[in-house]
Amino acid sequence: MGKLMRRLSTQDQNFKQVFADLLAFETVSDPELLKTVDQIIADVRQHGDAHVLKLTQQFDRHPAHQFSDLELTQEQLKAAFDGLTVEVREALELAANRVREFHQAQKQDGWTYVDALGNTLGQKVTPLDRVGIYVPGGLASYPSSVLMNAVPADVAGVPEIIMVVPAPNGELNPLVLAAAYLAGVTRVFTIGGAQAVAALAYGTESIPSVDKITGPGNRFVAAAKRAV
Repeated sequence: MGKLMRRLSTQDQNFKQVFADLLAFETVSDPELLKTVDQIIADVRQHGDAHVLKLTQQFDRHPAHQFSDLELTQEQLKAAFDGLTVEVREALELAANRVREFHQAQKQDGWTYVDALGNTLGQKVTPLDRVGIYVPGGLASYPSSVLMNAVPADVAGVPEIIMVVPAPNGELNPLVLAAAYLAGVTRVFTIGGAQAVAALAYGTESIPSVDKITGPGNRFVAAAKRAV
């Protein structure tokens, strides 16, 4: 038997407090977590690839021996896509096309006009140079996260889309990689946690810093995104 849905009423005397508690972001009131995340960010900024590799080996039990082992090639992404069954590939393509169609309609173009005084006025809409997307790994492997974050960036014309996805024990969901290939992701690194967010925000020897980070993650990821 499933759990009963909790119901709140605005008429309840303590509604505001109960509602506020329900919406409270757990990282805000957890000083130990924030302290840990701040230290991870500082260490990644200081030690770059070496520290990201160390934490990836420690937390994800990743078998990588050097940082280059953590980056996937476009050939690997394509192989994952090609390895899908026809039914799954068509479903993924349908999802990607629907997301792409929506955001193409949302895309804004620049415009200019010359006023009565001869001044040229207008608005110029340009894509960011580089964005980072965080995709959950392990048990929470969602190709939908890839599509919904990478496709809008691709539609906008962002030249570089850097994806990070944790690979516990070195294992990855082929669907996630196939979605990255389909969505136009430029580079993929098999890293996660606060260290991945720090690497995207500030850059390392191998990972270029990005202008914006999107995508869901656990409370360490959420805290790191807030911090950077």
